[in-house]
Amino acid sequence: MKLARVGERGSERAVVVVSPDQYVDVSAVVGDFDEKFFGSGGLASLASTVDQCSDRRFDLGKVRVGAPIARPHQILCIGLNYADHAAESGQPVPSEPIVFTKSPNTLIGPDDDVHVPRGATKMDWEVELGVVVGRRCRYLPDEGAAREAIAGYLVVNDVSERAFQLERGGQWHKGKSAETFNPAGPYLVTADTVHDINSLDLWLNVNGVRRQSGSTKTMLFSPSFIVHYLSQFMVLEPGDLINTGTPPGVGMGFRPPIWLQPGDVMELGVEGLGSQRQHVVAAP
Repeated sequence: MKLARVGERGSERAVVVVSPDQYVDVSAVVGDFDEKFFGSGGLASLASTVDQCSDRRFDLGKVRVGAPIARPHQILCIGLNYADHAAESGQPVPSEPIVFTKSPNTLIGPDDDVHVPRGATKMDWEVELGVVVGRRCRYLPDEGAAREAIAGYLVVNDVSERAFQLERGGQWHKGKSAETFNPAGPYLVTADTVHDINSLDLWLNVNGVRRQSGSTKTMLFSPSFIVHYLSQFMVLEPGDLINTGTPPGVGMGFRPPIWLQPGDVMELGVEGLGSQRQHVVAAP
């Protein structure tokens, strides 16, 4: 299934996309796609909920699409998870996942504007596979248990400000957590409907020019490995979002580097998970 949230920012409704241009509004039954929904096993009964709400079927093209999950407890990110991206960044290939966080309030819809922060000089793009945690996870015994704990997958853009990230004390969180820095969606595709998560193409264009091309098959650490790994260090809550790293082609990797500017347009997607389109604008 494809879970989405539609409506004006702050007033999104939980829906299930049932065709390329239509959705069923399930918000009256499930509330929101949040920690309570995932933690109470809401996915297991969602198909019957869609049948129950079949009279609430609407056209998808007439509404704003928000992030497909409500603001999560945390957004965790994996750095340098593709060997060729590590090389273009001038960094060694990590032997264990590099973990950092983004502020949960960076989450926006897939086609919302992305703001250039005040004082920013080196703003960059990163198409990534996102993973949503489906249940509370602590000390998972193996990757099999981790795989069962994944609710689904989505497209994310891990927008970054490299000067804040690398030149202001080396604290990645500062370069990752500006407002609007985590477009997500257009929908969350449930794990049971993704055929092979370890072989999906990723791509990103800036102003119509292809900048990133990659595949999840070249990941150093798979989604199930990452979920298992993280559960050994922290408790993952239902609805938490994990950004799993980006393939090569980020602006920082070009010679000379290419940085995003107001007026630029980013388009990106992951095979089978949909696509996004964002305008870059100066922060108000």
